[in-house]
Amino acid sequence: MIQLTAFLFNFLALYLLQSCTQTYLHRLNLSYLRRKGNDVPELLRDLIDGEKFRKISAYTVESDQFGMMATLFDQAVFLAILLSGLLPWLVNLIQSWGFGVITGGWVFFAILSSVAHLLRLPFGFYNTFVIEERYGFNTMTPRMWFADLAKGLIIAAALGGLILGSLMVLLVCGGRTWWVWAWMVLGAFEWLLLWLFPIIIAPLFNKFDPIEDKTLGHRIENLMGKVGLRVKGVFQMDASKRSRHTNAYFTGIGKNKRVVLFDTLLTSHTKDEILAVLAHEIGHWKRKHLLKQLVPLELLSLAGLYLVARLLDWPLLYQTFGFETSVPYAGFYLIGALISPLAYFVRPAESWIAKRFEREADNFSVKLLGNAEPLRGALKRLATDNLSNLTPHPLYAWFYYSHPPLIDRISRLRDFG
Repeated sequence: MIQLTAFLFNFLALYLLQSCTQTYLHRLNLSYLRRKGNDVPELLRDLIDGEKFRKISAYTVESDQFGMMATLFDQAVFLAILLSGLLPWLVNLIQSWGFGVITGGWVFFAILSSVAHLLRLPFGFYNTFVIEERYGFNTMTPRMWFADLAKGLIIAAALGGLILGSLMVLLVCGGRTWWVWAWMVLGAFEWLLLWLFPIIIAPLFNKFDPIEDKTLGHRIENLMGKVGLRVKGVFQMDASKRSRHTNAYFTGIGKNKRVVLFDTLLTSHTKDEILAVLAHEIGHWKRKHLLKQLVPLELLSLAGLYLVARLLDWPLLYQTFGFETSVPYAGFYLIGALISPLAYFVRPAESWIAKRFEREADNFSVKLLGNAEPLRGALKRLATDNLSNLTPHPLYAWFYYSHPPLIDRISRLRDFG
């Protein structure tokens, strides 16, 4: 039975503060958009007319409102699971089946994850086949959507099961310093995934072919050669079979580094704009932004695992949520519940670092190409094609955005040029 302790009330207060902050920022952003939603920013009037701008605003309002509703629903379900006594009942049921700590942990998380995915299914389906369809983005069939869902669940179950199993084995057999070994194993696993993703996981969902436009391919290779960056290839991805959204990215590490261009990007952007986008991504690599993000994250991961190791033996954690004894795999779930709202309020710091990296990558692109105009044009077209919010509230952008708002970037590039 749930215990009404000061610890529980403090947790609920923090969780409520997170939900209230999310709701406030969401309403603030949409209110700001409605005030600004009829006037096309001066820097974009060469590409966006009033009708297009109203469509962008409508898409932002509808998708953000739906996303907020889905988030609050997830949080309500999560609280219901924590406070209903379901977790102790589920643990008792698993133990009655004769499962040990490791296999019991697999079953415990498999059941909870299955319930969560089932409850989210209607939201994902509605977003794809109603909202994305209404604004001309969706190109998927329901059959493809369910196939992607099945493949995603299988991959998540395999990877999640491997990680959870490793943690439980180390917890049982690793002694008092199990968390140090767990940190090393998880770090190695993350690097392995970065290496395997472009050659194993991504091809399960999309087809990657060498770029058909040989002229563009040679220009890209020359651009790479300028900065001494070797990649396994330049590929175009059949993104259009799922969505009309446009993008490009680098992926992989070591010899598996590759450039990926959405086929939608190739048809909607000029060659100079594509090169500018890639030069921006090259900037991330040359400035070692991935490494600069991973190092502090690994240090935080080490500190987090130490905290987990301490909290797993804390009786009040289990008593508060209705457990009679400590159960390690349930402890992982409860600690995750405690850390989640704390991690939410760290987001502005993460956003600030990410924005700084984006500005550095913009600078690199301009210097590499010797001209700011291609990147400015690419950013304008990307925002137009993807119906990105052009007028976010400054506080909302400060809290959530990993990239500077588009108008700020374009204005800065104009001054930079």
